[in-house]
Amino acid sequence: MKPLFWVLYILTISSMFISGCMKMGENYLRPELGINIPKAYIQEEEKLTSLSGAKDFWWREFGDPKLNDLVDEAFKYNPDIRKTAAVILEQKGRMIQTGANRFPNVDIAGQAKRNQLITDTTTPTALPEGGIGFVTSEQRITTNAYGLSMPATFELDLWGRLARANEAAKADLLQAEENRDTIIHSVIAEVVSLYLKIESLNRQIQLNEQRINNYQTGLNLVDKRYTAGLTDALEVRQARRSLSQVKSAQPTLLQALKVSQNNLAILCGKYPENTSQKTKSKYYIDHLPPVPGGLPSGLLMQRPDIRAAEAQLMALNARVGQAKANRFPAISLTASFGYASDELSSLITPASELWNIASGITAPVFDAGSRKAGYDIAKARYQQGVSDYAKTVLSAFSEVENALLIRKQQILRREQLNDFLNEAKATQEMAEFRYDRGIVDYLTVLDAVQARFLAEEEIIASDLTILQNRVTLHRALGGGWGL
Repeated sequence: MKPLFWVLYILTISSMFISGCMKMGENYLRPELGINIPKAYIQEEEKLTSLSGAKDFWWREFGDPKLNDLVDEAFKYNPDIRKTAAVILEQKGRMIQTGANRFPNVDIAGQAKRNQLITDTTTPTALPEGGIGFVTSEQRITTNAYGLSMPATFELDLWGRLARANEAAKADLLQAEENRDTIIHSVIAEVVSLYLKIESLNRQIQLNEQRINNYQTGLNLVDKRYTAGLTDALEVRQARRSLSQVKSAQPTLLQALKVSQNNLAILCGKYPENTSQKTKSKYYIDHLPPVPGGLPSGLLMQRPDIRAAEAQLMALNARVGQAKANRFPAISLTASFGYASDELSSLITPASELWNIASGITAPVFDAGSRKAGYDIAKARYQQGVSDYAKTVLSAFSEVENALLIRKQQILRREQLNDFLNEAKATQEMAEFRYDRGIVDYLTVLDAVQARFLAEEEIIASDLTILQNRVTLHRALGGGWGL
């Protein structure tokens, strides 16, 4: 190996050693946010129970193979998720580009050149009649030149500027990966929520069909009583009005169902489609695994958006050091080794060998405060990043606390709705019994029937709220509660 390249090799190793020991700026430490974070969530008053379950596959707790298949499809084919894979590849390329600046840049260059020079030559000659004359002739001179060289450039990273840039690029890649996980988590939560909404709409449609049948039966009964002269035309009108009203609700429910099915297909990366879905028992919600009591607040750190915010903070911290190093002199080395000859056959020979090596230093003298401003900008951006990180953490805790609060209140409300439904059924039975005996009018029956079906609707809505709140809780925690 030529002395020139030994020099480059030694300088490369020396620069890596120096940059590993000297980096401008502070190394990253997680900042103190000044937030008093409790060990457990306020809305979880119970003591901690065992944390078990699927940490990364929390949707499987719903025990629905069809739902599991839909989540798998979304994971494979959702456009937003697939886009994140390309974003990560882009960021990996950027990291490689940044890291390459810490090493010599070596090229190879070759050239072949042929020149021709045309000159006029004047020579004396004897004339036939005597005397001397001059003759001008054209002369062509052809020359060849061949060259083969290997130029190299290298910057000594004495102050860690390139090392900090590489550190920032790695943090950017980490942030991109965490952003991908955030999108995956959000898409899966949307798939599960839409699936549960479709299930709820199916239950509402079935309930409305029961209501139509009930009102049709009531209308038939009133018609018979009217024909027999046991009631007046007003009760017939009231029965027909109520039947028309419940029938008019069916198209709206079917529309909402089809739209939700289309949206679910899009999330799974498919063309909008309407698919059948088996309606579960109304007692399905009672068989879900319970949420453990006393969830520790530390679970929140598994959220990818919090990790992404911290990765961004790492990158901003590294760029502070990079901006500080920009204010110090930059030392660069340029070198070249090669051959030059006018004959191709003798190009690569010791006699044709040539090389050069040079070093240079660039130090800021006057830039009107530009580099200092760049350093101040980097520090200000880091402070903004700290605030963004604190906001992300606080928002995450708020989401969990809200989800736990809603869960507690909705479970209590569902118990009260069941009491409402039991009373509504008993009232309906009593109203129908008294109507059959002519004690009350049909409007009383209609009022009782409406109250009963209202209670059924409220329970369906409450079930959906509780189930989607379960999804929200998993989403807020960044996954399941298994360790």
